[in-house]
Amino acid sequence: MKYKLTRKEADEKIDKFFRQDKLDVKEVKKIKKLAMKYHIRLKEHKRRFCKKCFSDLKGGRVRIKRGCKILICRVCDYENKWVIDRFKSP
Repeated sequence: MKYKLTRKEADEKIDKFFRQDKLDVKEVKKIKKLAMKYHIRLKEHKRRFCKKCFSDLKGGRVRIKRGCKILICRVCDYENKWVIDRFKSP
C-alpha cells in the first residue's frame, strides 16, 4: 500500500525542494506532478526553472523589454517571459 501525503505535507515538500541552490531536471518534473496532483499553485517557484526543458534558470540571460522580463535558458535557448507589474510597490 502506498503512503499518501496530505495537501499540507505536499506543500511543505515543494517549499523544501525550492529552497535548494541547484535544481535537478528529474526532480523538478516530479515536484511539478506532485503540485498538479494536489492542486497546489507553484506561484513564484515557476520562475526558477525553464518551461520547456525544466532546467535551472540561474545563469541564464535576462532581458527587459516592453514591460516583460525575459529569461533565456542556457540549455535550450527558450525565452521564458513574465509580465512586470509596474504598479507594484517595493
